[in-house]
Amino acid sequence: MNPPISLEAADSNSPLVVALVEDDRLLREEIEVHLTAHGFQVHAANSAMGLDDLTARVAFDLYLIDLNLPGENGLSLCRRVRASRPDAGIVIMTARVALNDRIAGYKQGGADFYLTKPVSPDELVLVLLNLGRRLKQAQTTKAWSLSLRDRTLQGPDLTQKLRLTSKEKTILLALVQAKDNTMQSGTLCDLFADEDDDSSMSKHALEEMIARLRKKFKSVQAEGDEPAIKSVWGVGYQLCVRILFVH
Repeated sequence: MNPPISLEAADSNSPLVVALVEDDRLLREEIEVHLTAHGFQVHAANSAMGLDDLTARVAFDLYLIDLNLPGENGLSLCRRVRASRPDAGIVIMTARVALNDRIAGYKQGGADFYLTKPVSPDELVLVLLNLGRRLKQAQTTKAWSLSLRDRTLQGPDLTQKLRLTSKEKTILLALVQAKDNTMQSGTLCDLFADEDDDSSMSKHALEEMIARLRKKFKSVQAEGDEPAIKSVWGVGYQLCVRILFVH
């Protein structure tokens, strides 16, 4: 067995978080074990619906997606991910080898890499590592940084630092990964459903939470800055500042 590939070039305190979407259970488990052994934090799903459940709770840097998925196909999923997360890395891993499939993966799905099965485990590690490093280097200093570990939000100006509650972090996490950074009020309320009785947060409680979050942003923003979160009539709320994830 080859020795593990070094991840020293990446920030050891900030492992790359990978969404693995593969419907073959055995292959999915093998990839998850291999990537985890090489320092990645992996969250696996067997379908697009399964990934949707994860993205409400987990901030992903990279997406590793098969094309042949039950329900919504992988190409459609890639297109949706690219629309909501233009700063994320997308790697398609599939048995489809035809040129037109490759072109569709890049052109329609917005993939950064298109790998055909079987994929060398070490090659997969290097592709994900190099893609993740490149994306982190491309991040601009004009964005806010959300630390998922200690629930703090650091603004472009080092004096702009906010401490968040767990629910505020969940709200921002969902808005950052939503299409156009916009979500319906009902969907945001459902994020806080009680697993025991399936009850969700009331819209009034959500409004109060959004108001407190806006107030926190405003306390550190410069006069005249665009509001961080705005209401969208008849829909819900839109995040209006760029936020990057720090794990």
